[in-house]
Amino acid sequence: MISRCHGPAPTYRETVPTKNVITSADIADLRRTALGTANPLGVAADLADAVETGRLAEPGDAGDALTLAAEIAEVRARLDAALRYADRAVAAYPTTDDPSAGFARALRARILFRVGGRDDEALAELTALRPLLTEQPEAPSYVSAALDAGNLSRTADEWLSEAAETLLGQRATSTAEPGQTVAAAEPTVEVGPPEAPGVLFFLLQQRHRVRRNLNLPHDRHDDLADRLENQLLRRAAENQGGESDLLFFPRAEFDRLLSEQPGLTDTYGPDWDAHRARLERELVRLTNTGRAGLSVLSATVDGLTGLAGRRGGEPTDPKIRTDYAGELAARPDAKISWPPERNDACWCGSGLKYKKCCLPRSRG
Repeated sequence: MISRCHGPAPTYRETVPTKNVITSADIADLRRTALGTANPLGVAADLADAVETGRLAEPGDAGDALTLAAEIAEVRARLDAALRYADRAVAAYPTTDDPSAGFARALRARILFRVGGRDDEALAELTALRPLLTEQPEAPSYVSAALDAGNLSRTADEWLSEAAETLLGQRATSTAEPGQTVAAAEPTVEVGPPEAPGVLFFLLQQRHRVRRNLNLPHDRHDDLADRLENQLLRRAAENQGGESDLLFFPRAEFDRLLSEQPGLTDTYGPDWDAHRARLERELVRLTNTGRAGLSVLSATVDGLTGLAGRRGGEPTDPKIRTDYAGELAARPDAKISWPPERNDACWCGSGLKYKKCCLPRSRG
């Protein structure tokens, strides 16, 4: 039995109001807001205490609560506490088949790298998780993040590349005609429905990010990652009437857009506040479906109308807007990462803190 964290935890809780019962919804909300509270370590300690004292509404949430506690402690550089919480989180999951269990183990490995002197143990933990790269959509992100903490980004590229080759090879094998060599077969690649992209999509996207951070040259798998992302954006837009293209028009551009294209009022909102609120709610929705690394695409009226002119269409055409979003998605300078920290400048460029600007709009 892994020992529970005592010591400084009661001190942390002195400034944190304790709820009698913590629900699954509370944990989900804390995942978004805990770091912006006055005492994040107190939040972590209270989550751990809720597990210990039976204050979770759903006992099966113990692993999630302890994992969140470990994440908070790690961010606040309390690595000893983070490791204790992570040890308990790993032990709390009833089966290692649970995707959340894999994340908890990768988080523990990441903390082991940061603690120092336990790199071999951390790498062994991640090596055991390596098969999940071809099985679980979340695995490429959390495994590569843990390897990066150990200055092993090159290893992450190797693992992700091998996993991509494995999946693409399996697809090529399944589509080969009788008598045709696997090498000559063109694998059929589908990202899956917009709300649930497949394992290959997330694997290629994470590999693309790792290689970009390493300044490695663009290769055919990176090209495929871009194509799949554009395919997903296009399909989501078609299914939802263009509402999920995540085009963001800064205030001056937005005012000009509605002045020149009043037909887009229903799509982007009657005013800039409504425009930002629509985007914030969509980003929260996508997060709740498991999407990570989200961003809005900084758009301009000239960019949208210019593309429409080149394609012989109109800015009000959903396909034109989707194609424009696809162009912007391929440009790193057009992406505004989301979400910022609560006390950081809001993503919309208003100059206000996120917690005072767009964060509350998601609840409207």
